[in-house]
Amino acid sequence: MTATKIDGTVIAKDIRERIAGEIRKKQQTNPRYQPSLTIIQVGGRDDSSTYVRMKLKAAEEANITCELKQYPEDITEAELLEHINKLNSDPTIHGILVQLPVPKHISEHAVTSAVADEKDVDGFGAINIGELAKRGGHPLFTPCTPKGVMVLLKETGVDLSGKNAVVIGRSDIVGSPVSYLLKNADATVTVCHSRTQGLEEIVKRADVVVAAIGKPGFVKGGWLKEGAVVIDVGTNYISDESKKSGKRLVGDVDYESAVEVASHITPVPGGVGPMTVAMLLQNVVDSATTYFDKQKARHITPLPLKLKQPVPSDIAGPTFGIKGGAAGGGYSQVIPMDEFNLHLTGDIHAITAANNLLAAAIETRMFHENTQKDGPLYKRLVPAKKGKRAFVPVMFRRLKKLGIDKTNPDELTEDEIHRFARLDIDPETITWRRVLDVNDRHLRGITVGQAPTEKGQTRETGFDISVASECMAVLALSNDLSDMRERLGRMVVASSRSGDPVTADDIGAGGALTALMRDAIKPNLMQTLEGTPVFVHAGPFANISIGASSVLADKLALKLAGTEPDEDHNEKTGFVVTEAGFDFTMGGERFFNIKCRSSGLVPDVVVIVATVRALKVHGGGPEISAGAQLPEVYRTENVEILRKGCVNLKKHIQNAKHFGVPVVVAINKFETDTEAEVEALREEAIAAGAEDAIAANHWAEGGKGAIDLAKGVMTAS
Repeated sequence: MTATKIDGTVIAKDIRERIAGEIRKKQQTNPRYQPSLTIIQVGGRDDSSTYVRMKLKAAEEANITCELKQYPEDITEAELLEHINKLNSDPTIHGILVQLPVPKHISEHAVTSAVADEKDVDGFGAINIGELAKRGGHPLFTPCTPKGVMVLLKETGVDLSGKNAVVIGRSDIVGSPVSYLLKNADATVTVCHSRTQGLEEIVKRADVVVAAIGKPGFVKGGWLKEGAVVIDVGTNYISDESKKSGKRLVGDVDYESAVEVASHITPVPGGVGPMTVAMLLQNVVDSATTYFDKQKARHITPLPLKLKQPVPSDIAGPTFGIKGGAAGGGYSQVIPMDEFNLHLTGDIHAITAANNLLAAAIETRMFHENTQKDGPLYKRLVPAKKGKRAFVPVMFRRLKKLGIDKTNPDELTEDEIHRFARLDIDPETITWRRVLDVNDRHLRGITVGQAPTEKGQTRETGFDISVASECMAVLALSNDLSDMRERLGRMVVASSRSGDPVTADDIGAGGALTALMRDAIKPNLMQTLEGTPVFVHAGPFANISIGASSVLADKLALKLAGTEPDEDHNEKTGFVVTEAGFDFTMGGERFFNIKCRSSGLVPDVVVIVATVRALKVHGGGPEISAGAQLPEVYRTENVEILRKGCVNLKKHIQNAKHFGVPVVVAINKFETDTEAEVEALREEAIAAGAEDAIAANHWAEGGKGAIDLAKGVMTAS
């Protein structure tokens, strides 16, 4: 009998075409779906380069983005690992393949293990191999060649269950993984190698033979059982003067003799080789699909609450002031509260450092301008280094502002030098004060410059709290790092004596401020007591600034709560609640007029938080003093005073409705509130134009106490 040739080339072509079609189909509903593979090659061995070219060509045919990153032979292992880590962090890359072999000074195990498990499309990582070896394991990816072997076996139509399979070769790349897959298919598997005794007799009993031993023509036709299925994984070059290269590729099986005995056999070349590449592409597609599926798998497992009555006091977080730390209270608060109220990730410290650096730069610039003539001052600003003077990049911003288009410092005229070097700041116009994140009222007004080294150049200034710094407002409004850099540079800190605005970039500090705040731009992810994700990021002082969390936190939250293009938006979309500090006049209007214009985002609903107690104050109730007992009117029912105070709430609702966004009033319930008072407040709010006014008792009940409010917000949106 003559064996049927298992044509891996044809099968692989069909797989590539199928993959390309599937990608195009998914892109119709989700244009972001684009599987991507990165191949890492160190050095340029001819055999490796041949394999790489095959993969690049096949990926193109399959509609998969494939990039080759080539590194020199002498790259260090540490450098290579750093590059791999960067690729691991790139969400647009779904597969990373390290083309083997690597130079001897680099650990093959180290670099293959460095590839993230979810991008290990070669399937050689410890997690994938380990899961494959386990009975019932779940590898993220099956190694490409073994996976291709199983597809070829499937093409023969042979039912592997109960069959006697022999694998010749025990490598971690082919032999061992193939044996695991055959076992999982319920075959009885024997793994042999070059030193196995009685190898010929063992092969003779096999229904399926997989040869991966790396020896040309090792398995003879006479070894095979009549009708056996033979998969030849070998890739061996032997001399052949008839070939242009002087060699040809053969397998581990003597094809001419084996084809007369076997029922099915793979040729070399044209058998397993093309399938290995096809399976690599399939793994990349599987990785991309898994990635996009994870984007849709938005699920939060709530942390259980054990409600107590009365509600216990909040966590004793050190807040160093009477106002508390703005982390919520009762069963509705952000945790861990101690971290929240202390250093957290150091954002406020970074703001403080940046703000005070700029303050120091202002003083220093005035000192040097007041104590030097134009020539020496210019030389200080643009010193010669190794006999050559050059403007640093930030200086070109000031040159452009002055209308000077010269790039050589030596070409400026005396007038241009004067205008460039002298900011001529009017001390009376300086708006930039120092800041501190500790309550110290004695620093609100200070005199600086009293040291003898300052040569009598004193002036009065003071400290604000750190969150009042314009650096904090910039952090809140920035869309990305480069945007923050530009905004910091544009901050006006004073005016010149001729009335021109002086900016941080005029002083040359914009880049330095950005460097100090580069990590502060990253939102901080925390959670509520019940496990709801909370971004804590930026805190521009609501008294004088926008009182809102950052644009970046909003956008990141919207991305996490949002939908992919191929999802049902109305069914799957989530909700993001973002704060605009204080009342609508201060927080709300600044949110719409400043933050929304900066971010381009428009809210769907405005939620105005009101309390019976506060509205009674507006209705003429007695003054509340910190630490003193509440007057009786705030502890007992008084609908009349409450209704008088609702004129304040009415104005807030009107202000909000001017922006064309529906309004819901959240009645933040206290245990002293009566049903009659809550109902009266609700009537007044709806009469003023609110969509609804809903009592919420989340302080005492956690999320359960705000379900009705949440439903009302969803309805209004």
